[in-house]
Amino acid sequence: MRKPLGIIGTVAVVFWLVMALFGQAIEPYDPLSQQFARLTPPSSSNWFGTDQVGRDILSRVIASARVTIPAAVAIVVLSVMIGSFIGAMAGFLGKAVDEIIMRLTDIVFAFPSIILAMIISASLGPGLRNAIIAMLLVCWPEYARIVRSMVLTLRSSEYVVAGRLMGRGILSSLFVDVLPNVITSMLVLAFTDFGGAVLMVANLSFLGLGVIPPQPDWGTMVQEGMNDFSAWWIALFPGLAILALVIGVNFVGDALQEALDLHETTAHA
Repeated sequence: MRKPLGIIGTVAVVFWLVMALFGQAIEPYDPLSQQFARLTPPSSSNWFGTDQVGRDILSRVIASARVTIPAAVAIVVLSVMIGSFIGAMAGFLGKAVDEIIMRLTDIVFAFPSIILAMIISASLGPGLRNAIIAMLLVCWPEYARIVRSMVLTLRSSEYVVAGRLMGRGILSSLFVDVLPNVITSMLVLAFTDFGGAVLMVANLSFLGLGVIPPQPDWGTMVQEGMNDFSAWWIALFPGLAILALVIGVNFVGDALQEALDLHETTAHA
């Protein structure tokens, strides 16, 4: 909180979390209702204007937070859990298990993440659930590789060896001695990757592979605005929402990283 950019990022993140949690009570109109004139610019009655079928853009931007943010949270949390466990098992067990898992991660890293997510999502069919599954399959190897490298360093530590000598099994030693020492780094990485997850959800929806209309979503709204550049407000405001949330998350992630690095330096000193 001593970092100005960290404060700005925190405000942006908290704002959109409030929109995701309580947006339904804040929305001025029903985001699906076609009750206004088509393609009207921002005005006192419709602050962000209306779209091609007369829906209020502001209400739809707020409603989109209830879709995009929970989806991004689910992607990051599940990716951290799956990737951390698989990576920890690879680093702790080594040999054949490590080799198999690392080759799988190499295959995933051989493709650009968004391209691979598009291929998987297109294979599964459009829809938010399939988009989340596709992004999970793309995102977990990053955490697996990082956790594996940390576990390889920690597994020979004295307290881990002492725990094994006291009779702890592999899983018990992994959860009690190893994973608690890597969770801080994973939280910082996960917080930073949350912005990337928001962008990926928006990208897939923009391409028609994510959220299915008429359910509001920032990516879908930007795509709709691309069809009519004269109605600039249709794509501008959802685009600004994505920008504000992603930049806010990155600011907070950078501030957390600096704070943790300073704490570790002080502890070592």
